[in-house]
Amino acid sequence: MIYRDFQDIKLSALGLGAMRLPTVNGNDADIDEAATAEMVAYAMENGINYYDTAWGYHAGNSETVMGKVLEKYPRESFYLATKFPGYDLSNMTKVEEIFEKQLEKCRVEYFDFYLFHNVCEMNIDAYLDNEKYGIFTYLLEQKKNGRIKHLGFSAHGSCEVMKRFLDAYGKDMEFCQIQLNYVDWTFQDAKAKVELLNSYNIPVWVMEPLRGGKLAKLADGYETQLHALRPDENTPAWAFRFIQSLPEVKVTLSGMSNFEQLKENIETFKTDKPLNEQETKTLLGIANGMLDGNLPCTACRYCTTHCPKELDIPTLLELYNEHSFTGGGFLAPMALMAIPQEKHPSACVGCRSCEKVCPQQIKISEAMKDFVAKMN
Repeated sequence: MIYRDFQDIKLSALGLGAMRLPTVNGNDADIDEAATAEMVAYAMENGINYYDTAWGYHAGNSETVMGKVLEKYPRESFYLATKFPGYDLSNMTKVEEIFEKQLEKCRVEYFDFYLFHNVCEMNIDAYLDNEKYGIFTYLLEQKKNGRIKHLGFSAHGSCEVMKRFLDAYGKDMEFCQIQLNYVDWTFQDAKAKVELLNSYNIPVWVMEPLRGGKLAKLADGYETQLHALRPDENTPAWAFRFIQSLPEVKVTLSGMSNFEQLKENIETFKTDKPLNEQETKTLLGIANGMLDGNLPCTACRYCTTHCPKELDIPTLLELYNEHSFTGGGFLAPMALMAIPQEKHPSACVGCRSCEKVCPQQIKISEAMKDFVAKMN
C-alpha cells in the first residue's frame, strides 16, 4: 500500500468509502454487514487505514455499520472520517445533536477527520452564517476538546462558492475533499479547484475517482488506446494513475461495493505509477471524446441579453450537460435548489430569441424542454 504524509501521520493513498457498501437485495438502506466486515478485514490486512462514512449514506445506516465493524480493531489502527450533513438545510440548527449521535453510531470517542459536508450553492449562505447556526464555532470547540483531530470540508460547488467558504474559514481548514477524475478535470473544473486549494495550502482528498463507475469500463476504441500504452494496466487503474500524478492528493476514496473491486483497487495502490506526458494527453483526449455529446456552450452570454425571462442560460446548460452525461444524479437537482423557481428551465417560454444570437447555434429551447423532462 502506498502511503502519503499528512502532517505527522501516514495515510493510505487508497481510502475505503462507505457510501456504496454491499447491500441485501439491492436495498440501499439494508447493508450486508457480513460482506462489509469481510471487506474491512481484507482492507486492514492490506494496509488501508482511512475509512470514510457520512450521516446520510445508506439512508443513515453507514455510520452504524461502520461503527460495528471497526469496533473490532484497535482504535489507533485506523482513521475514521464523517461529516456534518449540511446538504439538508433542516440540519443547520442541529449540529450538537447530530455530532453527539454520530459518535454514538460510530462507537468512538473522537473522529480523526470531520468535514463540513457538500459545500455548494444551496447551503453556502447557511454555512457562513455562524452567528445564526454556530456550526463553525461548535466544530472548532470539538477540535479543541480532542473530539475532532482534523477539520476540513467537502465540496460539490463551484470555485466561487469554495472561495467564499475558504475566505471565511480557510485558515482553520486542514483538507478538502472534491470530485476529481480525468473527465471532471475540465468538465467540473476540478483543475481550477485544485489550483484554488493550492493557493490556500490545503491538501486534496479525492471522491468519485471512477465517476460512479463510468470510468471502470470504456468504449473498446478508448481501451485499445490505453492498452497500447500500458498493456498490463486495467481500465480502472488508469483513473487512479491519473490521480497519483497529482502531488496535492493525499487520499483517494473509492466506494467499493464488492470484494473484487476492493482487491483490484488494493492491487493498483501497491505501486505508485503516475502518468507521463503522453499518457496524460491521451487520457484527457479520451475524456474530451466522452464529452463530445455535450452542448458546446462557451458562456458568451449573448443569449441572456435576449431572454425575456432573464434566465441564466449558460448555467442551466452547464447543469443540463452534467445531468445528461451522468444519466441523472443529485448534482443538477441540488444546484437548482439554489435557483429561484422562476429561473428554472421550466420557465423557458420557447420564444427562441436566445437561439438567434447563439454563436454555437445551440437549440436552447429544446435543451430546456428536455431538461425539464429529465428532471421529472
